[in-house]
Amino acid sequence: MKVERFGRTAAILSVASFALVACGEANNPGDNGGDGGGEVEASDVQGTLSGGGASSQEAAMTAWTNGFTSVAPEAQVNYASVGSGAGREGFLGGEYDWAGSDAAMDDDEWEDSQEICGPDGAFHIPSYISPIAVAYNIEGVDETINLDPDTLASIFAGEITSWDDEAIAEQNEGVELPDTAITVVHRADDSGTTENFTEYLEAAADTWEHEAHETWPAEISSESAQQTSGVVDLTSQTDGAITYADASQIGSLNSVAVQVGEEYVEYSPEAAATAVDSAEQVEGQAPNNMAVELDRETEEEGVYPIVMVAYNIFCSEYPDAETAELVQAFGEYVVSEDGQSTAEDAAGNAPMSEELRDEALEALSEISAAE
Repeated sequence: MKVERFGRTAAILSVASFALVACGEANNPGDNGGDGGGEVEASDVQGTLSGGGASSQEAAMTAWTNGFTSVAPEAQVNYASVGSGAGREGFLGGEYDWAGSDAAMDDDEWEDSQEICGPDGAFHIPSYISPIAVAYNIEGVDETINLDPDTLASIFAGEITSWDDEAIAEQNEGVELPDTAITVVHRADDSGTTENFTEYLEAAADTWEHEAHETWPAEISSESAQQTSGVVDLTSQTDGAITYADASQIGSLNSVAVQVGEEYVEYSPEAAATAVDSAEQVEGQAPNNMAVELDRETEEEGVYPIVMVAYNIFCSEYPDAETAELVQAFGEYVVSEDGQSTAEDAAGNAPMSEELRDEALEALSEISAAE
């Protein structure tokens, strides 16, 4: 059966500008006096959701779960930061009600999802948009370092091994670069961040000879650590280290400005959002699928191309109405103006555009229950 948008008992959740109709026969918050002023009037949304996946979303997910349960006190939402690959695997295995992932499901995974999510399978909602920072730690160097795609790729491929290499120095006049050895730090686990970063290198750099993948190329000799916090910690502890990570989580590490066209662009939420707004939607899979394909080779002014679009992956169909309503309610909170603002404050990601939000709400409204 199709789940009515938040069900059937005329209750409203409202926080800031977000009005969540928890189980309302009417779909208009104004019918029940909700003014969006931050007061919780009532909620019949209840139950427990379990999700798992991308560690890059951890700060945002904590903000979302806290924000949602503050307006839905009878609900509990748990999220395990196990990495994108493990999150999708757990979701497809029935361990999680939804997955957070920095990479979209491939066609084989989507076909597998039809076994647990009904004939339309699972679908993606691009809930978290963040630049991937190229972060480094060089003792005595605090400036932003400029790098073009080929130089960046050569560093991560292990072909440029010292920070005073001519290819780096000629792009950074006035920066005193030491002869410190470069230590590349990559993710040890299956990571959507790795897939996004290697996708950029494959598209933008002629010197990169590896395919985009969630696992780092085994033939490249480098250091590794588990999850986002692991690579950031190892880089922070290693003089000369360089890594890639969700920009919101690099802490005190310095970062690289990448060449786009004739300019070098530093990461920022605004520059990342610009890249997503110009992305093309991927065709196929579920009817309400919102996975996107980014233009990694863009030369558009002000665009930062190393962007991660992290998805919440939901079933089109859940086994019972209570779960379907709760998943739908949580998903709508995440993409709401309040949910996006809450995540931005906590994680520094780029909020969704209004157009993308409207499309996401429409997709979420199609969630149904099998019974």
